[in-house]
Amino acid sequence: MADVFASIPRKDQRAKGDCCLRGLMLDGRRKSIQAMAARLPDGNEQNLQQFVNQSTWDPVPVRRRIAERMVTRIGPDAWAVDDVSFPKDGRMSVGVGHQYCGALGKQANCQVAVSVHAVSDAASCPLNWRLFLPQEWVDDAVRRQRTGVPKDVGHREKWRLALDALDELAGWGLVPPVVVADAGYGQNADFRAGLAERGHAYVVGIRGDITVQPHDAHPTARPGPATAAGPSPATGSHRCQWRNWPRPPDGKPSAR
Repeated sequence: MADVFASIPRKDQRAKGDCCLRGLMLDGRRKSIQAMAARLPDGNEQNLQQFVNQSTWDPVPVRRRIAERMVTRIGPDAWAVDDVSFPKDGRMSVGVGHQYCGALGKQANCQVAVSVHAVSDAASCPLNWRLFLPQEWVDDAVRRQRTGVPKDVGHREKWRLALDALDELAGWGLVPPVVVADAGYGQNADFRAGLAERGHAYVVGIRGDITVQPHDAHPTARPGPATAAGPSPATGSHRCQWRNWPRPPDGKPSAR
């Protein structure tokens, strides 16, 4: 694991990073700093807390190295875009809110991250991710300050976060064999267009009520009774002319 933290200049920080990574990988349901420190023979809660929350090291090269290693190791058949949820009890975890929690299968108090996983029949691993910040956090200055949310970070739709994560991976020289996603992402036309613009092959789910047409299709109006509202763009330039015909003396209209 030494090369994962090779970009960190200080030896003591690299040692803390190694300890933190082992804590995340070892057995144990709880992955908080306190719980990991208790499980590790060389665990020190204060040191781990300082490494995660206060140390001035750049996490991007670390994440890049992990992604590069796992793509090589797994040999993925696809990259899967999906939500990853973390149930929470309080209000002070960044991005926490009452929203759909996939881990519980219902609406609940949780954090949600948008992830890109390398997947194969044998294994999977997250390559990149973005924490989703609900709209309610945008104007909550107290929570933002107390939890350290940067001023330039705001609400961004999940499908945009997914494209951001894919763009960052592309900047690292990593390209997906194919992108897969469920209907939560696939039903969004802008997300599909974003994948196509980037040259990514994709297979995504869509809802059953979404209309699908060939790329070169020209929509036409459905047949129906003529109205006086004028033509729709699909019906061409023909207009109806309405005339009032005088009623004959016998009171019976005649066909004309």
